[in-house]
Amino acid sequence: MLGAGRPPAPAGGWRTAAVAGVRRPIRRSVELRLDVHDRIDHMPGQHYVVRLTAEDGYTAQRSYSVASAPGDPLVELFVERLDDGEVSTYLADVVEPGDELELRGPIGGWFVWDGETPALLVAGGFGVVPFVAMVRHARDLGRLDLLRVAVSSRTLAELPYAEELTDAGALIVLTREARGIRPAGRLTAPDLVPLWEPGQTAYVCGSASFAEAASQLLVGMGFPAADVRVERFGPSGAPA
Repeated sequence: MLGAGRPPAPAGGWRTAAVAGVRRPIRRSVELRLDVHDRIDHMPGQHYVVRLTAEDGYTAQRSYSVASAPGDPLVELFVERLDDGEVSTYLADVVEPGDELELRGPIGGWFVWDGETPALLVAGGFGVVPFVAMVRHARDLGRLDLLRVAVSSRTLAELPYAEELTDAGALIVLTREARGIRPAGRLTAPDLVPLWEPGQTAYVCGSASFAEAASQLLVGMGFPAADVRVERFGPSGAPA
């Protein structure tokens, strides 16, 4: 979080980005590595708007959280392919290395992590993306001890960055299959209590329904509502 007296989070205008890499590590998704012209370094938790313009002038745009750490020379976005998504289907099915994209960012100051204060990160599915940026930044700083991460996903195969999150010590809860000795089931307060530490800010990211349930869970555990920062994604165009 940004404490009193800290400078505001960086913000950037429209930029052109060259697609440096395209991967599809899990189904119905794409990982894009972008070389952003005149890039402004982001803070973990910020996002970019991607805008597509058709030949007839029609435009569509969508916001995507940044997965890369600030020290990464490229900007990494991880996009879930939605069947009715004008932007996500193009990014997942059409974009190739060497293409150019129009971006605006970085954007956002509420959901950022400053790399100095303890945080509890609670994600549902593709909501892990901004937390991957936080984990990577913490690793670069040698301060992974500041972060506690809990992730809920339907299955492990559907979870972005599953191996990297596991290596970082994240608690991964699966709702459609068992994981180790833990049966399939939703994230619960007993799962989160061992991750609590004094002075933490809680960050919650996921679908609207997950974000609502997880934030209520944290407040029910005793987290002050003012210390719970929530970012929802979905058809409304909020960060995904």
